[in-house]
Order: sequence, then structure tokens, then C-alpha cells
Amino acid sequence: MADNLPAEFDVVVVGTGLPESIIAAACARSGQRVLHVDSRNYYGGNWASFSFSGLLSWIKENQEKSEISDECEDWRKLILENEEVISLNKKDKTIEHVEAFCFGDQDSAKDVEEAGALPKLPVFGASGAEGVAQDPNKECPPLDSAVARAESCEAEKAASVDTASTVEENDTEVNCENEGSPSVSSSESALDLGKAEAAPSEVSAQEPKKIMYSQIVREGRRFNIDLVSKLLYSRGLLIDLLIKSNVSRYAEFKNATRILAFREGKVEQVPCSRADVFNSRQLTMVEKRMLMKFLTFCLDYEQHPDEFQDYKNSTFAQFLRTRKLTPSLQHFILHSIAMVSETDCSTVEGLQATRKFLQCLGRYGNTPFLFPLYGQGEIPQCFCRMCAVFGGIYCLRHSVQCLVVDKESGRQISRAVLITDQSVLKTDSEQQVSILTVPPVDLGQPAVCVIELCSSTMTCMKDTYLVHLTCPSTKTAREDLEPVVQKLFHLNTEAEKETENEELDKPRVLWAVYFNMRDSSGIDRNSYSSLPSNVYVCSGPDSALGNDCAVKQAETIFQEMFPTEEFCPPPPNPEDIIYDEDELASEESGLSNSPETKPEPSPEESSSRGSTAVNEHSEE
Repeated sequence: MADNLPAEFDVVVVGTGLPESIIAAACARSGQRVLHVDSRNYYGGNWASFSFSGLLSWIKENQEKSEISDECEDWRKLILENEEVISLNKKDKTIEHVEAFCFGDQDSAKDVEEAGALPKLPVFGASGAEGVAQDPNKECPPLDSAVARAESCEAEKAASVDTASTVEENDTEVNCENEGSPSVSSSESALDLGKAEAAPSEVSAQEPKKIMYSQIVREGRRFNIDLVSKLLYSRGLLIDLLIKSNVSRYAEFKNATRILAFREGKVEQVPCSRADVFNSRQLTMVEKRMLMKFLTFCLDYEQHPDEFQDYKNSTFAQFLRTRKLTPSLQHFILHSIAMVSETDCSTVEGLQATRKFLQCLGRYGNTPFLFPLYGQGEIPQCFCRMCAVFGGIYCLRHSVQCLVVDKESGRQISRAVLITDQSVLKTDSEQQVSILTVPPVDLGQPAVCVIELCSSTMTCMKDTYLVHLTCPSTKTAREDLEPVVQKLFHLNTEAEKETENEELDKPRVLWAVYFNMRDSSGIDRNSYSSLPSNVYVCSGPDSALGNDCAVKQAETIFQEMFPTEEFCPPPPNPEDIIYDEDELASEESGLSNSPETKPEPSPEESSSRGSTAVNEHSEE
């Protein structure tokens, strides 16, 4: 570690996953001296996003699972006689059963270099010892000057956006609160959903463009592939925290544009909002009235306890059968709106999930969900940046020799990431962000959540889609998810002949990876014995679609550490800062460089790139 670092810190945070990054930001904001370290050479841990070459390095690292040798024993000499150490296992056991498949000619990519790639940086004692080739914006530590990261990488990112020049023509403001209350809106020109979404596709009726593996390798930096697949509920805890803390100014978001359902072997769009329901051609007029009546009941179901009291001990699926709903409506509500298990979800839990979905509609679009541009891995980095702005110190590629040994957990998540050449449901617009729940074939098995991302989310190259599949594990990831992949996609290589017309309509998988990730969401300090009172444990990602678990855990740990401090308050308004005479003189002479007196980039200065900027302002 650098010799010029301070000798003492109030808080040391190990790992840069989402809950750890939120805690670090909250501690730094409350005035604590924070050291944030990670043994990896990238931010995010199991919440990270990778370029394609970075993901290949990550796959290689986790398939080899090499034990990292202790390069330096000098730290043991620093341990005093009255102290004891708890060694940290250097081998990452959270990822298992990693299997990657290419459905094209890999030989053609042997001599292909990634466009715009920089020379790999050396890795010092990192768990990612194979030198994960991250994007330059992933390598830059978020120090005080890191607010300029988006600006320094702007030229490269803007080149991949076709709609940037049309942003100013479609300014939109979204007010989500009642009149007279603070509203959440986009910045002036920050909520354009992009010309690509509105304009009909010119090639929708043509054959999909053939994408070769060599093209994926060459355009690898256009991919930002998440290890964990999640979306942000528009009224969820994470969006509220981003707005409250003003961390939202570091990120941009895109609306999920449609909710899909898989029924009777076909993918179809689910009507969610009132307008969608009445414009739907899938539903009869009677079904539309049934659906609207039930959804209206779900919004204030607690005011009508007599309608569900008798079914409290029943499953939500059994309750739906008593509501005079057609089978198709029951399927839509259970799997695409409530998104709950058919066998394990109680009536009250199903009603709560349905109400949450409905309450999130309309805040930023016609679906309840937002997705961060450049991937889920941007969110931990945003909180790291806030921590750095308020004095937090970051050290990547520095392993911690003594801490808490991770405890084994029996629960796992099955994950798959696919690169495909078409959407699972073709429409006039190619730029769709879709959520699909595939119900299990056998009762008792978990449903599979499918999230399909288009190129305008900055997560894949043009003419491809990035598809994430997630479910709680029952076997290996491939055994859990490959049956669903075979239902939705065409897996044959180009050399094999497609004999069935049905197969021709399916998107073709170009590349795929399967892996199991540990679900440690139930782990806390009570899961360990003899922990020191000042050591707290953060869990990894869970299998839920949202991020509420990570936010709740971060807030709980922060309040235990600092009961009298506010959790992630907004930064001070520059107009409200009172300067003493020395500071005023320094500012007038242009010599002041205090982080708190630096003007933050205004929302108007950032380009929206067809995205939703989440901000809050008070109406006067």
C-alpha cells in the first residue's frame, strides 16, 4: 500500500459491491475517514460489468480457480502479541460451474484485435490475476477528479450512440408526484427515449444481419455485460436513494419498454398500463374490464380485507382462480405483473407484488423499470465516486490479508448471458428493453427471468441483443437454463442446416456463458461466531429482480455504525455554504480547489443519449 496514505481511518470497507459502495458513500458523506479496498482490478465485485474481452478473462480466471500465493509475509510482523488475526480466504468460491459456448467459427477471430483497446495494465496480487481487460472508464479510480470521468470518456461512448444529435428536439419532463410536492423530472433534454425507438425499423422485414464471432471480438468494447441481472423499480429503494443523495447525476437510465409473457409456446406482449389494456388486441372487451377491475382492487386491497381474508393461507395462484379471471389473465398477472412463484407465493405477498408493480407505472414510462446505461456495474461506481468526492480513498488490486472468513451458503443463483442476433419478439422498433418471465414446466421449479437489452442501452454492439437469464439454482446453471434457451432461441451453428420453419423465426444464439453465483443475501454478522463488534458483513447479489435487499442492508449497517447520522443526505447546495474570510480570499484569487466548493456538472450539461436522467427539483 502507498506510503503516503493516512495511518488511521474511521471506516475500512473491503470489496466494491453495491452494498459496500453505498455504505462507503454514506460514511464519507457523514464526515468519516474512509478507506475502500478491493483485491480485484475492477469495481463492483460480483455486481461488475465487463467488456467482451474482459468477460472472457473473467471466465478463464473462474474456470482455473488458481489459489493466489501470499507474496509478502511482512504484514505478519506487524501483529502485536495482544492481537489475533482472522485470515481471509483468497480463493473466490462464489462462482461455480462456468461454461462458455460459441455458436460460430472461433478460428476466424484468432488474429482479430479489439478495436480501440489499450495495452493491458499489470495486475498486482489481484484475484483477477489474468488481467481483466476493462474499458478505460472502468479502470479510472473515482477520486476527487473522477467526476470528469464521464467527460473524458464521452467522445468514445458518444460514437456508439446514433440518437445523440436528436436529443434536444424531444425534451420531455416527467412529474411523478402530486401537485405541490417535490417532483422527479429529467433534466432539460434528458428524457428523450431516442429517435431509434420512435422510428420504424427499415430492415424489420428483412433477414437479420449475420453477425460473425470475429465481429463480436472486434467490437468487444461496445459490450457491457453484467454479472448480475437486475432492473431498477422506478419507485424502489435504490431510485429513492439515488435521488436523495444526488448520486443520480453520475448515471443515466433507459426505460424498459415492454413486459413480455411466454404462453403456449409463444412470446407475447403484456398490457400493463390503462392505455395498454384498452389498446390491446389480445384481450376481449370482457377481459379488459376484468383485468382493470382486478388491478384497481390490488392498488388498495388493504381497504377491502373481506375480499382476501379467506385466502390468506392459500397461494396467490389459487386466489386468482376465485376472481373470475380467464386463464390468460391469470397467467399475465402471476408471471408478468406480480412476477411471483405459482406454488410458493401467498395471497398477501402476491397482492403486495402486484401493487408495487402498479405503483411504479408511469413515473418514467409505461413500465415500472429503468436500466442504467452501460450496465448494472455503473451503480456501485456512482456511489464510489460520491465517497471519493467526500474524501474517501480507493485502492484496487490490494488484497486484504486479515479479515473475516466468508461463510459457506447453500443457496445459489443460476445465470446465463447470451449474445443473439434478433429480439425474442420482433416489432417495428428494434430498440426494445424487454422483461420476460418463463414459467416452469413442472410445479415446484423456479420460473426463469429473462431480460433482453438492445444496443441503445450501451451493453452490446449494433444489430445484436444481450440476453440475461436468472433463476434460483436447483442444479448447475446450464441444466437449469438451457431448456428455456432452447425454447426461445436457435442454438445450431451456421454449418448445421435449419430444417424447421419454426426454427427460422427464432433468434440465433451467437455466444453464451452459464455460471452459478452464490446467493448470500441471508448472511449477516449473526451468521458468524466471535466477530468483533466493529466488523460488519455485506452479502452479495440475490436472485430478486430489484435492488431493495442491497439498499436495506447498507442502510441497516450504517445505522448500526452511526445511529445519530443521516443515511446518505444530499450534498450541500453551494449557495448555502458559508465561507470564512480566508476561503473567500482564496476563491476570489482563483486558487480554491476544495472538493465542496467545486461546481458540480449541472444536469443540463450531460447529454441524454436517448436516456432518462433521474433528478429531483423543488417547484417554486
